[in-house]
Amino acid sequence: QVRLVESGGGLVQAGGSLRLSCAASGLTFSSFTMGWFRQAPGKEREFVAAITWSVQTTTYADSVKGRFTISRDNAKNTVYLQMNNLKPEDTAVYYCAAKRRSGSSYNYWGQGTQVTVSS
Repeated sequence: QVRLVESGGGLVQAGGSLRLSCAASGLTFSSFTMGWFRQAPGKEREFVAAITWSVQTTTYADSVKGRFTISRDNAKNTVYLQMNNLKPEDTAVYYCAAKRRSGSSYNYWGQGTQVTVSS
């Protein structure tokens, strides 16, 4: 059974930082592209960042470029999202997701962790 468990969310003031973690189990972690998504109240879920399984190519949404950094530790089956210079508009539930090497969509999702940025 595949499990993705996020942690590290919380309440932070604007300009502050948080580091999210996502621990994966039940899958061959190093074979999956890992992504972070977020969903704010009343809005659609949106892509935040992703890191591939192989050479660890990273991609980011324009709204977080230069502020967020995605990384992974295949030995720990964990993916991270370092979030700096947080803004109130970053407030959302953040979800971790996993996509198979040959897949076009994400196959597995975590339960989410709340990030709230106060102004």
